[in-house]
Amino acid sequence: MMALLNPGMRGLIVRKTAVSLGSTGLVTYREHVAKESLVAGDVVWYGGSPQEAAAYRYTNGSTLVVGGMDKATKIMSSEYDIVYVQEAIELTEDDWEAITTRLRNGKVSFQQLMGDTNPSMPTHWLKARCDRGDTVMLDCRHEDNPVLFDDGGQLTPIGTDYIGKLDKLTGVRHARLRKGLWVAAEGLIYEDYDPAIHLVDRFSIPDEWTRWWAVDFGYTNPFVMQCWAEDPDGRLYLYRELYASRRTVDQHAADILKRVTRRDGQWSEPRPRAIICDHDAEGRAVLERELGMSTVAANKKVTEGIQAVQARLRQAGDGKPRLFILRDSLVRRDAELVKAKKPTCTSEEAVGYVWDQAPGKPPKETPVKENDHGMDALRYLVAERDLGARPRVRWM
Repeated sequence: MMALLNPGMRGLIVRKTAVSLGSTGLVTYREHVAKESLVAGDVVWYGGSPQEAAAYRYTNGSTLVVGGMDKATKIMSSEYDIVYVQEAIELTEDDWEAITTRLRNGKVSFQQLMGDTNPSMPTHWLKARCDRGDTVMLDCRHEDNPVLFDDGGQLTPIGTDYIGKLDKLTGVRHARLRKGLWVAAEGLIYEDYDPAIHLVDRFSIPDEWTRWWAVDFGYTNPFVMQCWAEDPDGRLYLYRELYASRRTVDQHAADILKRVTRRDGQWSEPRPRAIICDHDAEGRAVLERELGMSTVAANKKVTEGIQAVQARLRQAGDGKPRLFILRDSLVRRDAELVKAKKPTCTSEEAVGYVWDQAPGKPPKETPVKENDHGMDALRYLVAERDLGARPRVRWM
């Protein structure tokens, strides 16, 4: 509406990574916000260039630029009247404050930064800004959404399906995604995991760094393959991740090979030193056949593996942890997992990975076996790297 009413207005639709915006917010924009204008030709898509960011262009001269803070050079080189951030908890406070410096286009009588988000930890920087009064938070609930609830407060047909999925969530995910509460998980296993510290922007990984792959097999539950790089100081970086359900092992193998080889069949990055896998004999056999490489069975000692991961998440003597995740590691977001409100990558699992604990009783020494597929693969890798390798030979 602002773009239609203010000729020459410049707006920005942004998320932490450009690829995640393309599969979420822009779908809503095209299908539910500007559908008629796009069909009529009043809005046209411009795919961008090396010098200019991608944007929706209006016939009255208004522009809605789209992009991610992972490619900030293009979007931060312009000035805007209004900026909308989707899933604002993904940004850093530095990102948020940097965007405010771009609000000076002057085509609208006010300049504004706004965003939407699901809740996160109560100590998150965005919640802290709101608590201090630096940012205004408008609390809303699913009951406020007329698509989900009618004027009488009764569920609509769409709401019955959607809220039904949310009501099946448990623990911290239910509190945040169903009730809209900024809470921490009770019995959180990786208490030192902090997205502001352990999630980092993508960088060029040197070929000299050792590569490791970790795999947790699944079909109805997600199959997870993680590609890790180890720097000369022993720090681990997750830089690529397949996390998808209802696909076979041979399909996953073809997917990963497509991303590590060129058209001539040569590898575009170093081969992994080891592929550490869950103890699924059939899955390992298929994966070895399709990749043309051997695998090793994971060390599945849960308590020792968790302790090893906890040690890596803590700050070392130089003030830095020894494990990081690159923000745009996920190759493709599984639409079915999104629809089911389940984690879609390892970083989303970490904040809800908790000890198995009955009400009123002390926690057990085992984690809840739910939404833990990336956590398992992570544990396999760290156990292989830190708990002492066993001599294992597997002939192809």
